[in-house]
Amino acid sequence: MTVVAVALPAQATAQTPAPTPAQPVQAAMTLKLERIGGKRRTVLTRTRVRVRGSVSAYAPGETVTVSFYNRGRKVRVEQVKLQSTPQGAGYFLLGHKVSQVGRLTVRADHPASATLGAFGAKTAGVDVLPRRVTRGSGRVAIRMLQSRLARLGYVVGRRGSFDARTGRAVLAFRKVTGMARTSQASRQVMSRIARGGGGFRIRFPSHGRHIEADISRQVLVLIEGGKVRRIYPTSSGTASTPTVIGSFHVYRKTPGTNAKGMVHSAYFIRGYATHGFASVPVYPASHGCLRVPIPDALSLFHWIKIGTPVDTYH
Repeated sequence: MTVVAVALPAQATAQTPAPTPAQPVQAAMTLKLERIGGKRRTVLTRTRVRVRGSVSAYAPGETVTVSFYNRGRKVRVEQVKLQSTPQGAGYFLLGHKVSQVGRLTVRADHPASATLGAFGAKTAGVDVLPRRVTRGSGRVAIRMLQSRLARLGYVVGRRGSFDARTGRAVLAFRKVTGMARTSQASRQVMSRIARGGGGFRIRFPSHGRHIEADISRQVLVLIEGGKVRRIYPTSSGTASTPTVIGSFHVYRKTPGTNAKGMVHSAYFIRGYATHGFASVPVYPASHGCLRVPIPDALSLFHWIKIGTPVDTYH
């Protein structure tokens, strides 16, 4: 019997490799706080800000966790769905009403998923000031007010206390900005501070270390190195006994209290001097001198040297 061999198709000896799973797309994200004004990125409490997140890639259904912190403590967490831009990137918008004073920072995170890799971003944040500050306000609110005033050169008092010296700093701020001459840190004051206002413009920067007395605004300003060092409220001469106007130099200093009640006097021409006095109203009331509150007189007296220029003007 003849055996016929039938040739069969050769069997593949190797299997086809399984397709490699798609790798998650690596993306980057940036955050931006919008609707914030002022040079120092500052808002008041009860202001609504908006967080805008921009992601370099987009995938449907992906979400981002947005966390809000006040002075390092987490105050809010939200899951936000990514939206698509016409260019194929991702973005999200989220509103937030600020309720606490302090430093607000925002962080956004996306854990790795099947389509997008892990990424995160953190904003620089924004300072949140109270809408007003009173003697009964908390220490944090008062310290934030004092810090902003001190940066501008206003002489504040004990840290965290709305004391008389801090009240005088608010008064000087109001004088410089043309507001009503009180010591109330009202919403108007805080809004002006948040917008970066209240800086004193030096009239004679070329005079080096000197004093400027702005008679119209009733403030006395110490200037050194081209910068404002201290701003005091003052009371100059009345209409019948006005303060002499011009550029002068301190020629004599007398410590202590004299027979006229002048405390720590520094004379810049004839009998005109800077000195402490028991009464320093918000309007011109002296016989021509530049009065400052007695608690400020000694530090002013020590700052002034013989020969220090004094510029008085309206």
